[in-house]
Amino acid sequence: MTTNQNPTNRPRAARPAHVQPISLAGAADGLSVRLPAGADHLQIVDVYLDSRSVLPGSLYVGLPGTRTHGANFAAQAAALGAVALLTDAEGAELAADAGLPIVVAEQPRVAMAHMAARVFGDPTRDLLMIGITGTNGKTTCAFLIEGALIAAGHRVGTIGTIGFRLEGEPLPSSRSTITTPESCDLQALFAVMREGGADAIVMEVSSHALALDRVEGVHFDVAAFTNLGRDHLDFHKTQEAYFEAKAKLFRPTMTSRAVINGDDPWGRILVERADAAGAPHVVTTGFDPERDYRVLDSTPTIEGGEHIELATPGEAMAFDIALPGQYNVANAATTIAVLAQAGVNLDRAVPGLEKALVPGRMQRVDLGPDSPRVYVDFAHTPQAVESALSALPGRTLVVLGAGGDRDEAKRGPMGVAAARHADVVVVTDDNPRTEDPATIRAEVLAGARQVPDTEVIDGLDRRHAIGLALGMAHAGDAVAILGKGHETTQEINGVLHPFNDVTVVQQAWTSDHPDAAPADHEKPRTRGI
Repeated sequence: MTTNQNPTNRPRAARPAHVQPISLAGAADGLSVRLPAGADHLQIVDVYLDSRSVLPGSLYVGLPGTRTHGANFAAQAAALGAVALLTDAEGAELAADAGLPIVVAEQPRVAMAHMAARVFGDPTRDLLMIGITGTNGKTTCAFLIEGALIAAGHRVGTIGTIGFRLEGEPLPSSRSTITTPESCDLQALFAVMREGGADAIVMEVSSHALALDRVEGVHFDVAAFTNLGRDHLDFHKTQEAYFEAKAKLFRPTMTSRAVINGDDPWGRILVERADAAGAPHVVTTGFDPERDYRVLDSTPTIEGGEHIELATPGEAMAFDIALPGQYNVANAATTIAVLAQAGVNLDRAVPGLEKALVPGRMQRVDLGPDSPRVYVDFAHTPQAVESALSALPGRTLVVLGAGGDRDEAKRGPMGVAAARHADVVVVTDDNPRTEDPATIRAEVLAGARQVPDTEVIDGLDRRHAIGLALGMAHAGDAVAILGKGHETTQEINGVLHPFNDVTVVQQAWTSDHPDAAPADHEKPRTRGI
């Protein structure tokens, strides 16, 4: 057994402390690859996709990229201690003189995923695996399920948009903003969590991850589908291709049981496919009377959440959640169905679900008495904007931006959704990235101004827009700050600037109201079943 250590100061993705060496041939056993001579005797202890992060004993994976082929960096990987290269036929030619034995695969991403699983000891075979996909609700469901599993006695690891956590505590790791890591880093992360005592993993599974084979080699005990709206068409090109990527999670080879939102049109297609294939263990959720887990009723609680009555295949049940809105009621129904399908004791689990809070998902920012009700939410699609604003009663103001270098065609519809459900729309910047912020705002503004009788304002930069909206709001009004949610930076021209919507709201309010003393409502009360 070897110890996986980092001899440099370069940040790396999480790796387990101990890895049992495996032969290159053993890691590739049964895969459609061409092995080099001596593969039985080459021992590997790690897999890396980034040549700069390679450690001695690693398998380096060189994939074709948008600018260059990763095989061009094989010599650099060899100098850092890589013992072999996994690549495609083109990469094999490019790296012929790099001095590394080469494994050639027609589908190197698939091969990487399975080989990484074997290198790290197939960690998911020892874990309860729950995967959640969909356009909206993945993060909320993940937090609700996590809270419920912890209450039921599990040690839980979570992987998703907000980060990597074990037992609710962040795991130290260098990471990008992607929801689901590349397969070599993902399998290592599973091993880290198993090494830390986890017996269950709850993870968001993005459409990019499914399209790029990042979760190949993972078998989920339960997979859940929340909904499908417009998003990521810059990558998938069509809504149909976006759906087909999501649908890959529900293949029998990838999951044992499925929980599908049957009220969603795309969810019904998934159910029809499953029925046609004779797939067992598929249950539906929603408000429709035909659903297996059906919302009978929901009412707002005095704490700002929802009291839910739910029919299940066994009996009716009632519980509270701390999050407002019908879409969070739907998320809670999905959560209960997932827990039931996973065989979790609901009596023990539900109290944890009731207390769960989600950073940046309808997160209440309490500014004290005589103040507007302020919520910070990650909504960045037309569907999510509509859902968030529909949850807020009374006069509503919304601060809304759209990201740069992403699906441009959703900007106008986001503006339309905001104007239909708010009294005042203040359009601002999100993460403009390399685009001109004014150009992005103009597209959102054009959509919002299609809706009559709604006040629409160009709020300019985000800090100014938040202050403007708070200044226009009266006590009891709702102010929704949408788009960035949990994020703590704003990306402008490739530079990440510190920016936290919650902090900026608090600063703007106290600047204009120096005597304000926000109350502490970090842990809302919940009503019993």
